[in-house]
Amino acid sequence: MTISHSLIIPVYRNESFLPRVLEAVRGIAADNAGTLEVVFVIDGSPDNSYALLKTRLPTMPFPSQLICLSRNFGSFAAIRCGLEAARGQHIAFLAADLQQPVSSIEEFFRALNQGADIAIGQRSERADPLLSRLASAVFWAGYRRFVQHDVPPGGIDAFACTRQVRDVLVGLPEANSTLVGLLLWVGFRREVITYRSEEHTSELQSRETI
Repeated sequence: MTISHSLIIPVYRNESFLPRVLEAVRGIAADNAGTLEVVFVIDGSPDNSYALLKTRLPTMPFPSQLICLSRNFGSFAAIRCGLEAARGQHIAFLAADLQQPVSSIEEFFRALNQGADIAIGQRSERADPLLSRLASAVFWAGYRRFVQHDVPPGGIDAFACTRQVRDVLVGLPEANSTLVGLLLWVGFRREVITYRSEEHTSELQSRETI
């Protein structure tokens, strides 16, 4: 089997979502005609996520990797670990809490197939509590003003990239930077995928090139 697409899923306290995640990934794998692998990275999760995946993954109709980090290093480190292990030419990220719509993965891969090097996922609407939405808005406004001026309004929630971009990202020596900062710093052609998220059910809406 030729692996052309990889899907990275960091896991931290997501045990209750994993059965739904596996079913969602089954659908993505079917749409990609057996060319998709899934890389689960357990980021020191204290629940039974690792045991559940260790039992269930061998029964799934898609190739997978299960990586267990020694402790909770944070999402950036977990995604970087997944990037290092990924074998596909196109690599995408999926949030294990399913706030990100599964349909966005196909949009990510489509954007890369059409010539984008990086596909950026951005929520146009958030179902978070009011204080969380305000905190997020303040953070990203400050990030755009003082750190990265070309961050899309509302920030970045997910991404996909080509293997060329992946090679550049994993080759960078920065250990304490942010993935958002590095994605924008390395350049390449980017496309924004905008979607709506509402209580773990989401609908893809539109996209634009930046």
